[in-house]
Amino acid sequence: MKQITQGNEVFKLELPTPFPVGDVNVYVIKGDCLTLVDAGPKTEEAWLAFQHQLKEIGYTPQDIEQIVVTHHHPDHVGMLDHFSDEVSVIGHPFNTPWLKQDEQFIVEFAAFFEKLFIEFGVDKKFLPYINQLKNTLDFSCKRNLKSFIREGEEINGLAGWSILETPGHAQSHIALYEECTGILIGGDLLLKHISPNPLLEPSMTKDICERPKPQLQLNQSISRLLDLPISLVYPGHGENIDEVHKLIVYRLKKQSERAQLVRSFLVEKPLTVFQVCQALFPTIYHKQLMLTISETVGQLDYLLEMEQIKVDTSLKTHRFIANEC
Repeated sequence: MKQITQGNEVFKLELPTPFPVGDVNVYVIKGDCLTLVDAGPKTEEAWLAFQHQLKEIGYTPQDIEQIVVTHHHPDHVGMLDHFSDEVSVIGHPFNTPWLKQDEQFIVEFAAFFEKLFIEFGVDKKFLPYINQLKNTLDFSCKRNLKSFIREGEEINGLAGWSILETPGHAQSHIALYEECTGILIGGDLLLKHISPNPLLEPSMTKDICERPKPQLQLNQSISRLLDLPISLVYPGHGENIDEVHKLIVYRLKKQSERAQLVRSFLVEKPLTVFQVCQALFPTIYHKQLMLTISETVGQLDYLLEMEQIKVDTSLKTHRFIANEC
């Protein structure tokens, strides 16, 4: 599929992934520099599909001059290992330890979750879930960024496209916005049929010890799009989005409603994060603990921000309590 923008052509390629989310979308922009936005997972199936679809639009992998990554998740960066070192890889600096698979960072990541699991009241039998990070990294890459990109900056060879920092789904998340056409290449910021998971991650800023609050970040990141004249979103998964503002309002409304469901659990009695997670996801929490815990904490963070609940931190395992109306 091709979209003509102001002086650029954008091609959408759909690649298979080994993850429940299904296919991932990557984009080739034909501007002053042939640019790939995101790379699929490091699997033979994805690489073959990429080469085939690239050939259909008249290119080979050797034609790609630079790659921009919207965030560090394996389904978006794994195939970076297939490109030569001469190809410049560009992204937010927070991608760095993930793309390099820095061993010390991975150790610190595990320690971060071990501490959180105690605070959340997670049953000790679920501690092995922390090691699932290493399993997903099998589909990722070991690559360095050649240059960093931050809010408001432009990328050489992509005239007219600017960067928005959009944390929430990942701390490293960015989106590319072409103001003259209103087109946004959004990564996993906004998806048409599902709401992106606000994934828990440690702080990427050394002088900030408090963990990020990804649901609040995600809400802020999509809310800022309401102030932009966006005509179309090219997402990281699924169909393109044209009624962008309408979908954002819907997403924010549904998230607020879900938070109120969580609050209704707490009206009955104080609960730990893990107990709320079990109530919210009774059939899948034990299969997808990291995802469901992140979602649960996101709703609790939202309710705390709205001052509708409070948290008792007097013990190692925290308990959440509904405030009186």
